[in-house]
Amino acid sequence: MKVIAELVTSPVGEGTSLSKFVKEAIRESDSFEGIRVLHHPMGTVIEADTIDQILEVTKLAHETIFKAGAKRVVTTLKIDDRRDKDRKMEDKVRAIKE
Repeated sequence: MKVIAELVTSPVGEGTSLSKFVKEAIRESDSFEGIRVLHHPMGTVIEADTIDQILEVTKLAHETIFKAGAKRVVTTLKIDDRRDKDRKMEDKVRAIKE
């Protein structure tokens, strides 16, 4: 079964443009083994085999923004953990278009 989550993480109090911080978090999450990611303008969708992977990559992204120099970070995580059937993030989109 797949766990699908949406992750949004960003620094607070670091000015108007946050891309330098977010770019570092994206670079780290993209290198995380065993997950799929889909970046969109307002966050990242993650598809993983386990909830532990989701939580690990979330912590990695969160901590990376601190390492990039932020003093405060806000992270929001929304998890869809469905265990009765196998699916992918594309299935969720297809279901609302049909």
